[in-house]
Amino acid sequence: MFASCNNFLDVRPSRLVKEDRYWRSIEDARSALIGAYGLSRAALSENAAFWMYGEFRMGDFVATSRTDLKSIINNNLGVSFPLVQKLKNWRAFYAAINSINLFIERSPGIKELDAYYTDINNRLDIAQMRCLRAFLYFYMSRIWGDVPLITSSYDGEFPQFERTPQATVLAFAEKEIVEAALDLPFIYNGTDPQSPGDYYNEGYGRWRGTIFNKISAYSVLAHIAAWQQQYDRVMSYTQFIFDNYDYANISFTNLTENLTKGKDGFFSQSSPSQILNFAFDYQSAEGTLAGHLQEFTLAAPITSKLLPDVYMPRDTILKYFNQPNDERFSIDLTTGYPKTDYYFSNYNTNIPVFSKIKVIEDGGEDKGAFRLNNATLMFTRMEELSLLRAEAAVQTGDRGEAELLVSNVMKSRGIINPSFKGKDMIDEIFAERRRELAGEGWRFFDQIRYQKIKKNNPDMMTLINSGGIYWPIADEVLKSNPKLTQNAYWLN
Repeated sequence: MFASCNNFLDVRPSRLVKEDRYWRSIEDARSALIGAYGLSRAALSENAAFWMYGEFRMGDFVATSRTDLKSIINNNLGVSFPLVQKLKNWRAFYAAINSINLFIERSPGIKELDAYYTDINNRLDIAQMRCLRAFLYFYMSRIWGDVPLITSSYDGEFPQFERTPQATVLAFAEKEIVEAALDLPFIYNGTDPQSPGDYYNEGYGRWRGTIFNKISAYSVLAHIAAWQQQYDRVMSYTQFIFDNYDYANISFTNLTENLTKGKDGFFSQSSPSQILNFAFDYQSAEGTLAGHLQEFTLAAPITSKLLPDVYMPRDTILKYFNQPNDERFSIDLTTGYPKTDYYFSNYNTNIPVFSKIKVIEDGGEDKGAFRLNNATLMFTRMEELSLLRAEAAVQTGDRGEAELLVSNVMKSRGIINPSFKGKDMIDEIFAERRRELAGEGWRFFDQIRYQKIKKNNPDMMTLINSGGIYWPIADEVLKSNPKLTQNAYWLN
């Protein structure tokens, strides 16, 4: 579904079909829709951006030797390393947004030319595109703060836009999703009245978890609200999810083994329980040699690579995976060895291997230097949303619900009768997020939300108040548009 999108972004676009011969058939609509999702995945995965922005920056991983990775981990983003320079550039995100804008503008005209492309089909397609565009703007605003809000398509060079205030961008994204979600189904299996029959002649197995439905839309809404500390709205949006997720065939991942195994595990193939994923599905002949978490975290004994590029130090593992019987990681006090190796391998060496996510091709054996990484790039799942709702519950005065939500996640990982008596519940929630969601792209953003609540880390509060939590904008972007200004924190 998303094959070869990175290559598209590396060359100057050319039209294989003239404009007057495109946007004429249902096949054109399908191709453009899938292309927009593909460009979105490319923006998130190019240079492993999803994990660089959300997991490695100021996170729990440290670099074994690479100085460019050390600069990202240490928030030293003013350096000239090629990797860092590429991550400063929002070009790939706007390529995806432009394709979405073009779809919204041009696809309605297909209805006049192809009777197979119905009003229902077009309404559903546009609803997805509006949600995907809103998701990209939300994601970009967490990375750069104020970003240009562009809602019209352009062929060739973009006009010179100023940066739009983050609050305006997020308000736009929220409004777009609220409106568009009305036209989305819960499930693409032919039974939902908003998506009757096979969608583009493809059954449920083709679309599960890979395109927007009502639950994935409301998941993004919940996170937009949480980023703005509008916790009453987080409670409202997540209530809709918890009331309706079973209609979308979504479930909790209650077995730790299923969460972490390489073959036929949670990350190995598209699943409705991934809620919003950008898959590298092996069965669809997808995969990537570079630009994936696994490229940096996996090594022996999982692959033939001697050492990982990044790893989580043993003292960090022991500090946060400190619950007895935690199946993700816990120490057998009688032997001093781990009871399980679901999250980490080679723990008793100086450089443990983070092996929670390890999908190589179809989940089988390592193929050496040309291994394909096929684990899903995923935005959220029910455990993550439970912990987000728990955060909102505490902030809106319902500690009891928060305890129940966190306890359920911990019990599913083998922790018996967790107790929160006398404990700070916000601390407990974010500690559990740190354990459960390791490697899933949340760590940096969680630290920001945590500090906005607790305000107990002066260094992080300085970053928040000075705009240092946002990335600098690439020099080439600034040079091409004089109306843009650099994030003030990075001017010194």
